[in-house]
Amino acid sequence: MKSQRRILLVEDSENDVTLTLEALGEAKIGDDVVVVRDGQEALDYLFRTGAYADETRALPDVVLLDLKLPRVNGLEVLAKVKADARLKQIPVVMLTSSEEDADLERSYGLGVNAYVVKPTSFTDFSAMVKKLGRFWAVLNQPPVLGWAAT
Repeated sequence: MKSQRRILLVEDSENDVTLTLEALGEAKIGDDVVVVRDGQEALDYLFRTGAYADETRALPDVVLLDLKLPRVNGLEVLAKVKADARLKQIPVVMLTSSEEDADLERSYGLGVNAYVVKPTSFTDFSAMVKKLGRFWAVLNQPPVLGWAAT
């Protein structure tokens, strides 16, 4: 079992990125995190297009995906990832402020692996990120699919 897994954090809020990286670092699971700021950048990273056409790092073992993103929203990113034969088995965690039933239902309908509402307090947010990180990046065993870039 690998102790460190690659995490793709898709988040447009600078504050949430900072808090997430700090919490993952405190939990000693933040060594291999790639941060992208919008849905299109996430798709480019995952599909190796645009600015990431020459990317050589392996694909992530888990994606932490915000729902409300610029350019391409989280639901659209999720739909494209889960529709792709090579990417669909990557666990995707929707990490959002939305408590809307429609967002929850649509996310699960598209194949999200978990839907987590971001707490509003720093302490609760940090604790939640640590728990998520420990589960998805340490405890969970992702499929072995040869995530190397192609």
